[in-house]
Amino acid sequence: MLVVMNAQATPEQVKAVCEHIEQLGFRAHPLPGAQRTAIGITGNQGEVDRGNLEFLPGVADVIAVSKPYKLASRDVKQDDTVIRFPGTDAVIGGGHHIAIVAGPCSIETREQAFAIADKVAAAGAQFFRGGAFKPRTSPYAFQGLGLEGLQIMAEIRERTGMRIITEAIDAETLEMVVEYADVIQIGARNMQNFSLLKKAGKTRKPVLVKRGMSATLDEFLMAAEYVMSEGNYQVILCERGIRTFADHTRNTLDLSIVPAVQRLSHLPILVDPSHGTGKRNKVVPLARAAVAVGADGIMVEVHHEPEKALSDGPQSIYPEQFETMMNELEQIAKVLHREVPRGIHAGTATT
Repeated sequence: MLVVMNAQATPEQVKAVCEHIEQLGFRAHPLPGAQRTAIGITGNQGEVDRGNLEFLPGVADVIAVSKPYKLASRDVKQDDTVIRFPGTDAVIGGGHHIAIVAGPCSIETREQAFAIADKVAAAGAQFFRGGAFKPRTSPYAFQGLGLEGLQIMAEIRERTGMRIITEAIDAETLEMVVEYADVIQIGARNMQNFSLLKKAGKTRKPVLVKRGMSATLDEFLMAAEYVMSEGNYQVILCERGIRTFADHTRNTLDLSIVPAVQRLSHLPILVDPSHGTGKRNKVVPLARAAVAVGADGIMVEVHHEPEKALSDGPQSIYPEQFETMMNELEQIAKVLHREVPRGIHAGTATT
């Protein structure tokens, strides 16, 4: 169920409607838009009696929402969600700016992390990615530096200004990631770890949800719904390839999901061509294609010595390739009347 407020509705009227919904035993989710505030209702097993709601001051309409992902749906919020980062001009979402996220698969050493961070920052990346905790297929593979990795990334943010995106793999690591990161990443293997999604939703940090290896569009959006149902509406989706019968790539990058998501949901969606292809020579071409299809941002793995990388070396591009990619994406963006911001600048933006 969705309560649509009048354009002239006051904050007090919105608050009163939310309190009324809570008194009915449901949960209210106010989602301000450019022209109106909509209030999503969750926790109901069937249709809510709209009679009382329709006549509350400031209410324009009460609408039934048939989709299972209510809060992530454009039925609830027509305007694109834009996620801002305090103290900078960095944004994710909104259609105009293309966010660039770059860094190694894993934080291996302080020297390695800074060598890569300095180069991607100089090329214009606004976000730095790196794994402190790595859920690996083999229990004998490198699992990450843990807390030390998070501390290294915090130093990188201090030095370069780039915002930090890193993965939490369980409830224990989530607490540490919340303390150090600007964006909490939920990896593909955890896309349907519903308890972890709900715990991430209880935080007030932006949450990036990667698409599961075999997830449908509805399942992908329902994962976002789990986060949002806990009151955290700062959710970013990320396409990172799905498992198919193809053997010429690690995964099959599904770029068609970008316009599909944008038609159904107001949430921003990034594309990760590194995991989506698994091969260095395919990363840049698919990054170009992702911008052309309308993605809100690109997430790529960059390593200055990929042949020595402790994880995902074959899909990591060199810093020189990253710089070339940035220049090419900038040109593609211009054709689409969009922009690739280069670097972090101080600002007064708030989340």
